[in-house]
Amino acid sequence: MTILDPVPERRIAGPRGGTIRLRALEAPDLRRVVVLEQQLFGRGAWSYGMLAEELGGPGRWYVAAEPEPLDAPGPQEIVGYAGLWFDGDVTQIMTIGVDPAAQHQGVGTLLLDALVERSRVLRASAVLLEVAVTNDAALAMYAKHGFEQMGLRRRYYQPGNVDAYTMRLELRETPGPVGAEAVE
Repeated sequence: MTILDPVPERRIAGPRGGTIRLRALEAPDLRRVVVLEQQLFGRGAWSYGMLAEELGGPGRWYVAAEPEPLDAPGPQEIVGYAGLWFDGDVTQIMTIGVDPAAQHQGVGTLLLDALVERSRVLRASAVLLEVAVTNDAALAMYAKHGFEQMGLRRRYYQPGNVDAYTMRLELRETPGPVGAEAVE
């Protein structure tokens, strides 16, 4: 599986009459992701090197949310990003990040839906994630999508010693690739 694997054609209404669409997250996007990481996660943010390694890692699949129309003046910066890792059985959501200016507009849901859809295509049995116990907006989104709390990881997020809930979404079997075809 690579970052070039298909990204579902999905769009939502964006600010100022445009739309937000999904596409593959690519290496040139990492500078913007680093900025968003700093805004969202402060001292716990992933570095450029960590992001580059993650993006190129085996079994990874990353998407970006970008505003349209693409013919608008100036560069269009992504407003969100998300990724997962597939180990051959379950998928693990590695990250979901949304620009603070674009939060509460459906971007996080768009990204989460893409990750769950990809998990179904891969025929994963479940989707796992960790989320800070203090992240009420994310907890509400995950609960709305059927994720259930499994446990608590004490002092999971560093620095700051913030606890994390582990959450799981069981997936019903759906048609899709089987065996090695799903991960190559």
